[in-house]
Amino acid sequence: MVRLVQHDGGLRGYVAQGLSILVVAGVYLAAAELGLLQELVRGQVTPLWPPTGIALACLLLMGVRAWPGITLGAFLVNATLGPSMLAVLAISVGNTIGPLCSYFLLASVGFRSSLNRLRDALALVFLGALAGMLVSATLGSGVLVLSGALQPAEFWPTWSVWWTGDAMGVLVITPLLLVLHKGLRLPREVHASWRTQALSLRESLRLPRRALVGRWAEAAALVVLTFLVTLAATTTSTNMLFLVFPLLIWAALRFQLPGATACVLIVSTVAIVNAARGIGPFAHHDLFVNMVILQAFNGSAALTALLLAAIIAERNHAHHNLEQICARLVEMAVRLERGQGVKPWPSAPSEDLPPARHEDSELWR
Repeated sequence: MVRLVQHDGGLRGYVAQGLSILVVAGVYLAAAELGLLQELVRGQVTPLWPPTGIALACLLLMGVRAWPGITLGAFLVNATLGPSMLAVLAISVGNTIGPLCSYFLLASVGFRSSLNRLRDALALVFLGALAGMLVSATLGSGVLVLSGALQPAEFWPTWSVWWTGDAMGVLVITPLLLVLHKGLRLPREVHASWRTQALSLRESLRLPRRALVGRWAEAAALVVLTFLVTLAATTTSTNMLFLVFPLLIWAALRFQLPGATACVLIVSTVAIVNAARGIGPFAHHDLFVNMVILQAFNGSAALTALLLAAIIAERNHAHHNLEQICARLVEMAVRLERGQGVKPWPSAPSEDLPPARHEDSELWR
Protein backbone atom coordinates (compact mmCIF):
# COMPACT_ATOMS: atom_id res chain seq x y z
CA MET A 1 0.00 0.00 0.00
CA VAL A 2 0.96 3.58 -0.49
CA ARG A 3 2.34 5.06 2.67
CA LEU A 4 0.49 7.98 4.10
CA VAL A 5 3.66 9.65 5.33
CA GLN A 6 7.15 9.45 3.97
CA HIS A 7 9.39 9.84 6.98
CA ASP A 8 12.39 11.88 5.91
CA GLY A 9 13.15 13.28 9.35
CA GLY A 10 12.42 16.84 8.33
CA LEU A 11 9.70 19.43 8.08
CA ARG A 12 8.60 18.10 4.72
CA GLY A 13 7.43 14.83 6.27
CA TYR A 14 5.32 16.59 8.90
CA VAL A 15 3.77 18.89 6.30
CA ALA A 16 2.88 15.91 4.11
CA GLN A 17 1.36 14.14 7.09
CA GLY A 18 -0.69 17.18 8.06
CA LEU A 19 -1.95 17.71 4.52
CA SER A 20 -2.92 14.05 4.21
CA ILE A 21 -4.90 14.22 7.44
CA LEU A 22 -6.71 17.36 6.30
CA VAL A 23 -7.52 15.87 2.89
CA VAL A 24 -8.95 12.69 4.44
CA ALA A 25 -10.95 14.73 6.96
CA GLY A 26 -12.27 17.06 4.26
CA VAL A 27 -13.39 14.21 2.00
CA TYR A 28 -14.98 12.47 5.00
CA LEU A 29 -16.86 15.64 5.92
CA ALA A 30 -18.10 16.24 2.36
CA ALA A 31 -19.30 12.65 2.05
CA ALA A 32 -21.09 12.93 5.39
CA GLU A 33 -23.08 15.91 4.18
CA LEU A 34 -24.35 13.79 1.30
CA GLY A 35 -25.16 10.86 3.57
CA LEU A 36 -27.13 13.00 6.01
CA LEU A 37 -29.59 13.89 3.26
CA GLN A 38 -31.27 10.54 3.95
CA GLU A 39 -31.11 10.57 7.77
CA LEU A 40 -33.73 8.52 9.58
CA VAL A 41 -32.85 8.77 13.30
CA ARG A 42 -32.01 11.99 15.21
CA GLY A 43 -30.73 13.67 12.05
CA GLN A 44 -27.49 11.66 12.20
CA VAL A 45 -28.24 7.99 11.45
CA THR A 46 -28.70 7.17 7.77
CA PRO A 47 -29.12 3.95 5.75
CA LEU A 48 -26.16 4.89 3.54
CA TRP A 49 -23.07 6.36 5.19
CA PRO A 50 -20.48 7.05 2.46
CA PRO A 51 -17.77 8.21 4.93
CA THR A 52 -17.34 4.64 6.16
CA GLY A 53 -16.53 3.42 2.67
CA ILE A 54 -14.17 6.34 2.17
CA ALA A 55 -12.48 5.65 5.51
CA LEU A 56 -11.83 1.99 4.67
CA ALA A 57 -10.60 2.88 1.19
CA CYS A 58 -8.16 5.42 2.67
CA LEU A 59 -6.86 2.79 5.08
CA LEU A 60 -6.41 0.25 2.29
CA LEU A 61 -4.69 2.71 -0.04
CA MET A 62 -2.75 4.85 2.44
CA GLY A 63 -2.17 2.57 5.39
CA VAL A 64 -3.12 2.61 9.03
CA ARG A 65 -1.72 6.11 9.50
CA ALA A 66 -4.84 7.49 7.80
CA TRP A 67 -6.81 7.10 11.04
CA PRO A 68 -6.23 10.67 12.38
CA GLY A 69 -7.96 12.11 9.32
CA ILE A 70 -10.88 9.72 9.82
CA THR A 71 -11.20 10.68 13.49
CA LEU A 72 -10.99 14.39 12.72
CA GLY A 73 -13.60 14.14 9.99
CA ALA A 74 -15.93 12.11 12.22
CA PHE A 75 -15.55 14.61 15.04
CA LEU A 76 -16.33 17.59 12.78
CA VAL A 77 -19.44 15.83 11.47
CA ASN A 78 -20.82 14.81 14.86
CA ALA A 79 -19.88 18.04 16.65
CA THR A 80 -22.85 19.78 15.05
CA LEU A 81 -25.21 16.87 15.74
CA GLY A 82 -24.63 16.27 19.45
CA PRO A 83 -26.03 15.26 21.79
CA SER A 84 -23.07 16.20 24.03
CA MET A 85 -19.33 16.69 23.60
CA LEU A 86 -18.55 13.46 25.46
CA ALA A 87 -20.99 11.56 23.26
CA VAL A 88 -19.51 13.19 20.15
CA LEU A 89 -16.03 12.04 21.15
CA ALA A 90 -17.24 8.50 21.81
CA ILE A 91 -19.11 8.32 18.49
CA SER A 92 -16.07 9.68 16.65
CA VAL A 93 -13.92 6.98 18.22
CA GLY A 94 -16.47 4.38 17.15
CA ASN A 95 -16.49 5.74 13.61
CA THR A 96 -12.72 5.26 13.56
CA ILE A 97 -12.59 1.85 15.23
CA GLY A 98 -15.12 0.35 12.80
CA PRO A 99 -13.05 0.92 9.61
CA LEU A 100 -9.88 -0.01 11.50
CA CYS A 101 -11.43 -3.34 12.51
CA SER A 102 -12.42 -3.97 8.90
CA TYR A 103 -8.92 -3.04 7.77
CA PHE A 104 -7.20 -5.45 10.15
CA LEU A 105 -9.68 -8.23 9.35
CA LEU A 106 -8.95 -7.80 5.64
CA ALA A 107 -5.22 -7.65 6.26
CA SER A 108 -5.39 -10.91 8.23
CA VAL A 109 -6.65 -12.80 5.16
CA GLY A 110 -4.22 -11.23 2.68
CA PHE A 111 -6.75 -8.93 1.00
CA ARG A 112 -5.70 -7.30 -2.28
CA SER A 113 -7.20 -3.97 -3.24
CA SER A 114 -7.28 -5.02 -6.90
CA LEU A 115 -10.26 -7.29 -6.05
CA ASN A 116 -9.21 -9.70 -8.79
CA ARG A 117 -9.69 -12.82 -6.67
CA LEU A 118 -12.85 -14.48 -5.45
CA ARG A 119 -11.63 -14.51 -1.87
CA ASP A 120 -11.00 -10.75 -1.98
CA ALA A 121 -14.63 -10.09 -2.89
CA LEU A 122 -15.84 -12.46 -0.18
CA ALA A 123 -13.57 -10.85 2.39
CA LEU A 124 -14.73 -7.34 1.54
CA VAL A 125 -18.41 -8.29 1.86
CA PHE A 126 -18.32 -10.47 4.97
CA LEU A 127 -15.31 -9.12 6.88
CA GLY A 128 -15.02 -5.54 5.67
CA ALA A 129 -18.71 -4.65 5.55
CA LEU A 130 -20.85 -7.01 7.61
CA ALA A 131 -18.46 -7.93 10.43
CA GLY A 132 -16.30 -4.84 10.85
CA MET A 133 -19.22 -2.42 10.93
CA LEU A 134 -20.83 -4.19 13.90
CA VAL A 135 -18.41 -2.30 16.14
CA SER A 136 -19.28 1.23 15.04
CA ALA A 137 -23.03 0.53 14.95
CA THR A 138 -23.07 -0.99 18.45
CA LEU A 139 -20.88 1.67 19.99
CA GLY A 140 -22.69 4.57 18.33
CA SER A 141 -26.20 3.36 19.17
CA GLY A 142 -25.14 2.52 22.72
CA VAL A 143 -23.69 5.99 23.24
CA LEU A 144 -26.93 7.62 22.08
CA VAL A 145 -28.93 5.49 24.52
CA LEU A 146 -26.56 6.05 27.45
CA SER A 147 -26.50 9.81 26.83
CA GLY A 148 -30.30 9.96 26.97
CA ALA A 149 -30.69 11.01 23.36
CA LEU A 150 -32.60 7.79 22.66
CA GLN A 151 -34.87 5.58 24.70
CA PRO A 152 -33.66 2.03 25.38
CA ALA A 153 -36.49 0.67 23.22
CA GLU A 154 -35.05 2.61 20.26
CA PHE A 155 -31.66 0.89 20.44
CA TRP A 156 -32.31 -1.93 17.95
CA PRO A 157 -34.09 0.18 15.29
CA THR A 158 -31.26 2.72 15.53
CA TRP A 159 -28.64 -0.02 15.49
CA SER A 160 -30.18 -1.56 12.37
CA VAL A 161 -30.07 1.75 10.49
CA TRP A 162 -26.53 2.48 11.69
CA TRP A 163 -25.19 -0.94 10.75
CA THR A 164 -26.99 -0.86 7.40
CA GLY A 165 -25.57 2.59 6.60
CA ASP A 166 -22.00 1.69 7.53
CA ALA A 167 -22.10 -1.66 5.74
CA MET A 168 -23.60 -0.10 2.63
CA GLY A 169 -20.89 2.54 2.67
CA VAL A 170 -18.28 -0.23 2.49
CA LEU A 171 -20.13 -2.33 -0.08
CA VAL A 172 -20.93 0.58 -2.40
CA ILE A 173 -18.21 3.20 -1.95
CA THR A 174 -15.05 1.23 -1.13
CA PRO A 175 -15.01 -0.96 -4.29
CA LEU A 176 -15.78 2.08 -6.42
CA LEU A 177 -12.85 4.03 -4.97
CA LEU A 178 -10.53 1.05 -5.38
CA VAL A 179 -11.54 0.80 -9.04
CA LEU A 180 -11.00 4.52 -9.59
CA HIS A 181 -7.61 4.30 -7.92
CA LYS A 182 -6.58 1.43 -10.16
CA GLY A 183 -7.81 3.25 -13.25
CA LEU A 184 -11.15 2.81 -14.93
CA ARG A 185 -10.64 0.82 -18.14
CA LEU A 186 -13.32 -1.01 -20.06
CA PRO A 187 -12.30 -4.62 -20.73
CA ARG A 188 -12.15 -5.46 -24.44
CA GLU A 189 -12.20 -9.06 -25.54
CA VAL A 190 -10.77 -8.09 -28.91
CA HIS A 191 -7.64 -6.66 -27.31
CA ALA A 192 -5.60 -9.80 -27.87
CA SER A 193 -6.46 -9.93 -31.56
CA TRP A 194 -5.07 -6.46 -32.12
CA ARG A 195 -1.56 -7.78 -31.60
CA THR A 196 -1.71 -10.76 -33.90
CA GLN A 197 0.47 -10.75 -36.97
CA ALA A 198 -2.50 -11.53 -39.17
CA LEU A 199 -3.84 -7.99 -38.83
CA SER A 200 -2.40 -5.20 -40.87
CA LEU A 201 -1.61 -1.87 -39.28
CA ARG A 202 -4.70 -0.28 -40.77
CA GLU A 203 -6.98 -3.05 -39.54
CA SER A 204 -5.42 -2.99 -36.09
CA LEU A 205 -6.17 0.70 -35.87
CA ARG A 206 -9.77 0.44 -37.06
CA LEU A 207 -10.92 -2.50 -34.94
CA PRO A 208 -10.17 -1.01 -31.53
CA ARG A 209 -11.95 2.23 -32.42
CA ARG A 210 -15.15 0.45 -33.45
CA ALA A 211 -14.97 -1.92 -30.51
CA LEU A 212 -14.40 0.90 -28.04
CA VAL A 213 -17.35 2.93 -29.34
CA GLY A 214 -19.57 -0.13 -29.15
CA ARG A 215 -18.51 -0.92 -25.59
CA TRP A 216 -19.14 2.64 -24.43
CA ALA A 217 -22.59 2.54 -26.04
CA GLU A 218 -23.30 -0.75 -24.30
CA ALA A 219 -22.09 0.69 -20.99
CA ALA A 220 -24.36 3.73 -21.37
CA ALA A 221 -27.35 1.53 -22.14
CA LEU A 222 -26.57 -0.64 -19.13
CA VAL A 223 -26.42 2.35 -16.79
CA VAL A 224 -29.72 3.76 -18.04
CA LEU A 225 -31.48 0.41 -17.86
CA THR A 226 -30.13 -0.26 -14.38
CA PHE A 227 -31.48 3.05 -13.11
CA LEU A 228 -34.89 2.66 -14.75
CA VAL A 229 -35.41 -0.96 -13.70
CA THR A 230 -34.31 -0.28 -10.12
CA LEU A 231 -36.55 2.77 -9.94
CA ALA A 232 -39.52 0.74 -11.14
CA ALA A 233 -38.76 -2.19 -8.85
CA THR A 234 -38.46 0.00 -5.74
CA THR A 235 -41.54 2.15 -6.35
CA THR A 236 -44.16 -0.40 -7.36
CA SER A 237 -46.24 -2.05 -4.66
CA THR A 238 -45.47 -5.48 -6.17
CA ASN A 239 -42.18 -6.91 -4.96
CA MET A 240 -40.05 -6.97 -8.11
CA LEU A 241 -36.60 -6.33 -6.64
CA PHE A 242 -35.29 -9.46 -8.33
CA LEU A 243 -35.44 -7.71 -11.72
CA VAL A 244 -32.19 -5.86 -11.05
CA PHE A 245 -30.06 -9.00 -10.78
CA PRO A 246 -29.88 -9.78 -14.53
CA LEU A 247 -28.50 -6.28 -15.03
CA LEU A 248 -25.88 -6.80 -12.33
CA ILE A 249 -24.88 -10.08 -13.97
CA TRP A 250 -24.66 -8.30 -17.32
CA ALA A 251 -22.44 -5.61 -15.79
CA ALA A 252 -20.10 -8.12 -14.17
CA LEU A 253 -19.83 -10.36 -17.22
CA ARG A 254 -19.22 -7.62 -19.74
CA PHE A 255 -17.43 -4.92 -17.75
CA GLN A 256 -16.10 -6.81 -14.75
CA LEU A 257 -15.30 -4.79 -11.62
CA PRO A 258 -15.77 -1.26 -13.06
CA GLY A 259 -19.22 -2.13 -14.39
CA ALA A 260 -20.18 -4.11 -11.30
CA THR A 261 -19.29 -1.32 -8.87
CA ALA A 262 -21.04 1.36 -10.94
CA CYS A 263 -24.27 -0.63 -11.18
CA VAL A 264 -24.19 -1.57 -7.49
CA LEU A 265 -23.88 2.13 -6.67
CA ILE A 266 -26.94 2.94 -8.79
CA VAL A 267 -29.03 0.07 -7.43
CA SER A 268 -28.16 0.72 -3.79
CA THR A 269 -28.68 4.48 -3.99
CA VAL A 270 -32.11 4.20 -5.61
CA ALA A 271 -33.18 1.48 -3.15
CA ILE A 272 -32.01 3.49 -0.14
CA VAL A 273 -33.80 6.65 -1.24
CA ASN A 274 -37.09 4.82 -1.74
CA ALA A 275 -36.68 2.84 1.48
CA ALA A 276 -36.25 6.12 3.36
CA ARG A 277 -39.45 7.36 1.72
CA GLY A 278 -41.26 4.16 2.72
CA ILE A 279 -42.69 3.40 -0.71
CA GLY A 280 -42.87 0.33 -2.93
CA PRO A 281 -41.77 -2.89 -1.23
CA PHE A 282 -40.73 -0.82 1.80
CA ALA A 283 -44.25 0.44 2.52
CA HIS A 284 -46.33 -0.72 5.49
CA HIS A 285 -43.28 -1.86 7.50
CA ASP A 286 -41.63 -0.43 10.58
CA LEU A 287 -38.09 0.97 10.50
CA PHE A 288 -36.37 -2.21 11.66
CA VAL A 289 -38.09 -4.43 9.06
CA ASN A 290 -37.32 -1.95 6.28
CA MET A 291 -33.65 -1.95 7.24
CA VAL A 292 -33.59 -5.76 7.19
CA ILE A 293 -35.15 -5.79 3.71
CA LEU A 294 -32.82 -3.06 2.49
CA GLN A 295 -29.70 -4.72 3.89
CA ALA A 296 -30.67 -8.10 2.44
CA PHE A 297 -31.35 -6.60 -0.98
CA ASN A 298 -28.30 -4.35 -1.20
CA GLY A 299 -26.04 -6.98 0.30
CA SER A 300 -27.25 -9.60 -2.18
CA ALA A 301 -26.80 -7.16 -5.07
CA ALA A 302 -23.25 -6.24 -4.04
CA LEU A 303 -22.32 -9.85 -3.33
CA THR A 304 -23.64 -11.04 -6.69
CA ALA A 305 -21.88 -8.35 -8.71
CA LEU A 306 -18.53 -8.43 -6.88
CA LEU A 307 -18.26 -12.21 -6.75
CA LEU A 308 -19.14 -12.65 -10.39
CA ALA A 309 -16.70 -9.91 -11.42
CA ALA A 310 -13.95 -11.62 -9.41
CA ILE A 311 -14.75 -14.99 -10.98
CA ILE A 312 -14.56 -13.47 -14.46
CA ALA A 313 -11.21 -11.85 -13.61
CA GLU A 314 -9.84 -15.21 -12.43
CA ARG A 315 -11.13 -16.91 -15.58
CA ASN A 316 -9.56 -14.28 -17.83
CA HIS A 317 -6.25 -14.61 -16.06
CA ALA A 318 -6.31 -18.41 -16.40
CA HIS A 319 -7.09 -18.02 -20.10
CA HIS A 320 -4.20 -15.61 -20.49
CA ASN A 321 -1.85 -18.07 -18.76
CA LEU A 322 -2.98 -20.87 -21.08
CA GLU A 323 -2.29 -18.69 -24.12
CA GLN A 324 1.20 -17.97 -22.84
CA ILE A 325 1.86 -21.67 -22.23
CA CYS A 326 0.64 -22.58 -25.71
CA ALA A 327 2.81 -19.91 -27.28
CA ARG A 328 5.81 -21.18 -25.31
CA LEU A 329 5.13 -24.77 -26.39
CA VAL A 330 4.93 -23.71 -30.05
CA GLU A 331 8.21 -21.86 -29.68
CA MET A 332 9.86 -24.93 -28.13
CA ALA A 333 8.52 -27.19 -30.92
CA VAL A 334 9.89 -24.87 -33.60
CA ARG A 335 13.31 -24.72 -31.92
CA LEU A 336 13.46 -28.50 -31.60
CA GLU A 337 12.50 -28.93 -35.24
CA ARG A 338 15.30 -26.58 -36.26
CA GLY A 339 17.76 -28.33 -33.99
CA GLN A 340 18.16 -25.30 -31.78
CA GLY A 341 18.44 -25.33 -28.03
CA VAL A 342 15.39 -24.78 -25.88
CA LYS A 343 15.30 -21.88 -23.51
CA PRO A 344 14.65 -22.75 -19.84
CA TRP A 345 10.97 -22.79 -18.98
CA PRO A 346 10.06 -19.68 -16.97
CA SER A 347 9.25 -20.34 -13.35
CA ALA A 348 5.54 -20.21 -12.62
CA PRO A 349 4.15 -17.93 -9.92
CA SER A 350 3.21 -19.57 -6.64
CA GLU A 351 -0.43 -18.55 -6.96
CA ASP A 352 -3.01 -18.76 -9.69
CA LEU A 353 -3.12 -15.00 -10.03
CA PRO A 354 -0.25 -12.59 -10.62
CA PRO A 355 1.67 -11.67 -7.49
CA ALA A 356 0.23 -8.70 -5.66
CA ARG A 357 1.82 -5.38 -6.33
CA HIS A 358 4.04 -4.07 -3.58
CA GLU A 359 1.43 -1.55 -2.49
CA ASP A 360 -1.33 -4.17 -2.54
CA SER A 361 0.50 -6.73 -0.44
CA GLU A 362 1.91 -4.49 2.27
CA LEU A 363 -1.31 -3.49 4.00
CA TRP A 364 0.44 -2.71 7.23
CA ARG A 365 2.32 0.31 5.96
